[in-house]
Amino acid sequence: MPTTAQMTGGAPEIEGGVRQRFLFWACFAALVTTSFAFIVRALILDDLGREFNLSQTQKGEIFGVGLWPFALSIVLFSLVIDKIGYGKAMVFAFVCHVASVIITVCTPLVGPGKGGSEEAAYWMLYVGNFVVALGNGTVEAVINPVVATMFSREKTKWLNILHAGWPGGLVLGGVLAIGMGKAYWGWKVCLILIPAAIYGLMMLKRKFPVQERVKAGVPYREMLQEAGVLGALIVVTLMVMEVGRVFNWSMKTQLIVGGILVLGFGAYVLSPGRLMFIFLVLVMMPLAITELGTDGWITELMTPEMERLNLHPGWVLVYTSFIMMVLRFFAGPIVHKLSPLGLLAVCSLVAAIGLVSLSISTGVMILVAATLYGFGKTFFWPTMLGVVSERFPKGGALTLNAISGVGMLSVGVIGLALLGNIQDRGVDRRLKNEEPAVHEKLVWTEKTSLIGEYRAIDREKLDRLTDQERAVLERVDAEVKKGALSWVAIFPVFMLVCYLGLIRYFRARGGYRAEVLQRQGARDEKGTGGTVGLLGGG
Repeated sequence: MPTTAQMTGGAPEIEGGVRQRFLFWACFAALVTTSFAFIVRALILDDLGREFNLSQTQKGEIFGVGLWPFALSIVLFSLVIDKIGYGKAMVFAFVCHVASVIITVCTPLVGPGKGGSEEAAYWMLYVGNFVVALGNGTVEAVINPVVATMFSREKTKWLNILHAGWPGGLVLGGVLAIGMGKAYWGWKVCLILIPAAIYGLMMLKRKFPVQERVKAGVPYREMLQEAGVLGALIVVTLMVMEVGRVFNWSMKTQLIVGGILVLGFGAYVLSPGRLMFIFLVLVMMPLAITELGTDGWITELMTPEMERLNLHPGWVLVYTSFIMMVLRFFAGPIVHKLSPLGLLAVCSLVAAIGLVSLSISTGVMILVAATLYGFGKTFFWPTMLGVVSERFPKGGALTLNAISGVGMLSVGVIGLALLGNIQDRGVDRRLKNEEPAVHEKLVWTEKTSLIGEYRAIDREKLDRLTDQERAVLERVDAEVKKGALSWVAIFPVFMLVCYLGLIRYFRARGGYRAEVLQRQGARDEKGTGGTVGLLGGG
């Protein structure tokens, strides 16, 4: 006899069994692919710089383009994912991952060695990173609501297990890439094809569950009203700032584009949004900077100390990622014991202690400090997704993925720039106060950023320094890099205060509980997640 889901054209109910687990691990493999792309490209950045004569700014731009398109695709797909189907979205993600590898490894064909130019090579690499970021964002736009729907009674637990795929990919991809030593960088990029092929095959002909918001008959506009105008204002502001920076838009252009988008959204939803959701979105910004912002800089920040131990600095990121991967698999009992908000509060405290410890540790004590930091950051991202999914189920894919988009944008727009700015200002201040003679001999460039005006050393004009003066600069540089981590600790301390406030808020109202959607009537839109077929049907 056909099931109710089959009669209504949707996917079979998924609350247990082989089909559920297989789809879950397909989502897991897709997330592994995104972190492979992240760490492989981070580890080959210096190789690309040498081969194509990229400046530090160009290297930063190429790596940075791996962030904002992620947020663009995860937010935009969230608006239409229930309409077009999860299947088509996953086909798009797979094509992006494969295409990005092909584009990147073909870059030498347009480089100066083949009769091309350095500029052509730069744009080829830029496009390759742009495409992989689109694929990564699309993966998250699909897997988060799919897993939250499949495991609607244990969302936080299973979202944590799902997101063990991110550090798992960092560990596996990092070990493979580092293990390849000085092998040609193009072969390292091809490592991304391994998990991509696995999830591509696993997703083939998979049937996806009907998202709980759609199944409950919650109208599309009501989904948008959960985020509301205030939510749109935050997301659009960050998106327009980053896109405007990349394409050199004037402030006037950014205000016009942002204003049109927010006003248009507001005119349709006619709602400010749920204030609790807006609060969580704001907390997600320091959370993302604490985790991904630090991860983006940790290799370079710890390079001086790791070189003293004759170890590749990338091992710090691999080690902390391994801790995250293992602990996320055991999230269920921990969440049950502490509650989602309690877990986030504890993690904030441990992360703050870990970051301060990293900033002052030397030798083998770095391992202890890195362990604390690894424990602290482990449950941040997936537990926040779990809280949003449990408290705002009417928001469907939008609220769940919008908060991820805000997190990634916060890192790209604010976090990475802030950590760099702290280092530039710190070197300027320390040299001026402690080594004025060296400070005077350096060439300084006045620059402006989102953080404000600052002065940076022109690293191409260090030949005027003696060996002794150069050693002084390297010492101050290394000390400032480590000290930057203590500044980042301010963010988890702020988060700790926020989570303690939320715990108190919910206790005054009987305790934290997940909201459960009840069916409101016939669905107002097609209720199928779709199937990944040869042409991405459904």
